[in-house]
Amino acid sequence: MIKASGYRISLFEVEEACGQHPAVAAAGVIGVSDPERGARVKAYIVLAAGFEAREPVADSIREFVRSMHSQFGYPRLIEFVSELPCSQSGKVNRKALRERAAGVEYA
Repeated sequence: MIKASGYRISLFEVEEACGQHPAVAAAGVIGVSDPERGARVKAYIVLAAGFEAREPVADSIREFVRSMHSQFGYPRLIEFVSELPCSQSGKVNRKALRERAAGVEYA
């Protein structure tokens, strides 16, 4: 859960909404610090086969999540990755994503 511009946003719900887009094979979502909003929603996206990491795809994902989830809880920042870090239980390792956003490499 993060707080952005006064709204409480469930990262899990944003991940679920991203995952319903046809271009998304997997998604991991974190909050990144923003001086004006407090935090911004950032999504790490693994694309499905046949899709290219391009800005029109990112815009399509943003609009899809905005319509499926909420007008305020969509990923304003999207980074395309080849794979997501996962825990031993198979869940997205958000700590590793936060470290990546801060410039720390994960294994």
